Amino acid sequence: MKDTETVRRNLRDAFDEMIGQLEAARDAIDVPELDPVPPDERNLAEGYRYLMGFLLGSIERALQDPLRPRFLRAIQPMNRGTIDNADAVYLYAVIDGNETYRIRGRALDSRHWRGETPAPGPRAPQYVIFELASGYAGDSGSLAELVPGTRINTGSLDGHALAVEDDGSFEILVAPERPHDHTGNFLQSRRESHGKQHVGRFLTLRELFHDWENEDLLELEILREGCEKSPRPAFDEASALEMMRTVGTITNHQMRFWNVFYTQLLETYGKTKLGLSQEGEPPFMPENDMNAPNALGIATGGGQSTNIYAGGVYRLEPDEALIIESEVPVPPSFLGFHLANLWGESLDFESHQSSLNAALMHRTGDGVHRWVVAHEDPGVPNWIDTTGLGHGFLTVRYTYETQPPKERWPTLRVEKVALADVRRHLPPDTPTVSPESREVALRMRHRHVQRRYRQY
Repeated sequence: MKDTETVRRNLRDAFDEMIGQLEAARDAIDVPELDPVPPDERNLAEGYRYLMGFLLGSIERALQDPLRPRFLRAIQPMNRGTIDNADAVYLYAVIDGNETYRIRGRALDSRHWRGETPAPGPRAPQYVIFELASGYAGDSGSLAELVPGTRINTGSLDGHALAVEDDGSFEILVAPERPHDHTGNFLQSRRESHGKQHVGRFLTLRELFHDWENEDLLELEILREGCEKSPRPAFDEASALEMMRTVGTITNHQMRFWNVFYTQLLETYGKTKLGLSQEGEPPFMPENDMNAPNALGIATGGGQSTNIYAGGVYRLEPDEALIIESEVPVPPSFLGFHLANLWGESLDFESHQSSLNAALMHRTGDGVHRWVVAHEDPGVPNWIDTTGLGHGFLTVRYTYETQPPKERWPTLRVEKVALADVRRHLPPDTPTVSPESREVALRMRHRHVQRRYRQY
């Protein structure tokens, strides 16, 4: 038995070190050398909320046990970031990819995953995907983690490939290798890449919603094989020390990583030496424009492996608007347009229509997907509300079961216009949207967000 006074002193020291790391994380809000968001009242205030979000997530991660995992929310309204998808539920579980696990779940009507028409009423999310990664984006605090082969996906499985029973139930085996006699759903948890053996540590699930009125969450559990034979050991000094180290380090590293990622790699505020744009091109995240759709993934900071992304930065005065048009030759499984602040937090999508997916949009006769970004309601369909934020991120996601050939990828066009002239730039069959219709749409959003993020 350790001397109680020694344990007390060690734990107090670890707590003080954690607070020091949190203070270092705070510096990422307003120390110029750490590439923070340009300061004003709202950006600074939201920076502290952003920090609290990473702290919340770090505490939950520090208390996870890979031998006895459970699904938790990686991103939710209280800890948004990484330019998150306003149509998504992000779940994760920490595992040890050297072990074997079984995920059991149940989905509501999921016939649309298989290209069939679901019955009216409650149904499964529009699209789901399980992915298993060897690391968590941003944990190192350095862009060096983006070097190919440093962090990989060991396996993925989406709804199109997921075998589901008639009653909506399904089971997924997660293991280093598929057993020779196994024919069901499988996620590989150990794989060689770039001459190195990678072990899956972070199992993520994205549930993407189109019909916010009718789609609902999956039921889920994850159990390690043999967990019932190995009770959880008592929490001790070493456990507490590791918990506090994890909370402080992850919070600090995440804050610093994403600042550098947005500023230096994505070139949010202009060209940089580390930027993704080519010489002679505009910044990778152009202002009041969007880059060409790209198949980005884990090598550039993470992201869903089945997505084609496009992004940019808007900067609008009160009397200005952006009209974004996208032609989509191959219909995707999911399509959504979203705004975020410069910290990468999705804008409030419960109280404001700051996002719209393909199912919630109005399409004119020309078939073009068209969004109007503005501070004030222009009275037209597909208004994207900036919530009064003058400078932020634009993002669109196209999710494909099978990625189409590049010549059939979506295209984008962005035009800045006077707010008063918006209707003049839209097709003649564009209807007028009344304030009453906006209220109905917002009430639906409130109800859906309550259901999507329920904690019971």
